[in-house]
Amino acid sequence: SLITPLVADVKDAVRMRQIFAEFKPSLVLHAAAHKHVPLMESQPVEALKNNTQGTALVAALASEFKCEKFVLISSDKAVNPTNVMGASKRLAELVIQGMQTRPENQTQFMAVRFGNVLGSSGSVIPMFRKQIAAGGPVTVTHPEMKRYFMTIPEAVGLVLQSATQGQGGDILVLEMGQPLKILDVARQLIELSGFRPELDIEIKITGLRPGEKLVEELQHNAEQYHPTAHPRILRFLGPAPAYPQMQQMLVKVGTLLTLDRNPCKQGICELVPEYTPFLD
Repeated sequence: SLITPLVADVKDAVRMRQIFAEFKPSLVLHAAAHKHVPLMESQPVEALKNNTQGTALVAALASEFKCEKFVLISSDKAVNPTNVMGASKRLAELVIQGMQTRPENQTQFMAVRFGNVLGSSGSVIPMFRKQIAAGGPVTVTHPEMKRYFMTIPEAVGLVLQSATQGQGGDILVLEMGQPLKILDVARQLIELSGFRPELDIEIKITGLRPGEKLVEELQHNAEQYHPTAHPRILRFLGPAPAYPQMQQMLVKVGTLLTLDRNPCKQGICELVPEYTPFLD
């Protein structure tokens, strides 16, 4: 099959419309996002523009062009978020749930949440490898920090499975087993590299960064868990905005784009009440 790579910006309405009109995709896997937590803490407006408004633009075009399915790649950081990145992803989830009730919509919209993907851009393993190659230290933010991990093939396979399992308006969560201590991951990687932790390679605790949690969550308080036909894909059902509410939410998001860092974060709190912002 022919693969046609295109360079485009999800915030560019003219370019996005051109692509949808030419290719008329039946399935959209929406993975475009700023996902770097500390960077987004210092630039919340950029997180809102790309992660929330970009999602809204692409989702609206998918509905208009009668795309069969639209899968938003979300994050476990969208659950009771403590950082802007997670809050902007939570808003993106609400966008696609609202888009489901757009008048004359025929597209099935769904979001898929999962945790850290081993070896992906910006993930901890490549960073640890680089630190080990340099002779250390390997930096860990907190001795009790835990994260859910999955491999790239697992993540890709489960996202594609989700496209077949999901129904309109669903938020699906990929079952990832038990969260791993980042400190244990660091120690194991040092040993696998042929060194002894603390003796050959120092492990340095650097302190939690702005917006970081010790352990990520997978489920909002107001969401109810339901199984799917796939044992590793869970469905969460909770209160979702209707299309007019979602449009009002996007208008409010637009008003935050001219604000400074802290007022912008406080404005996000009004849209995502469960968001606990880091204010500096």
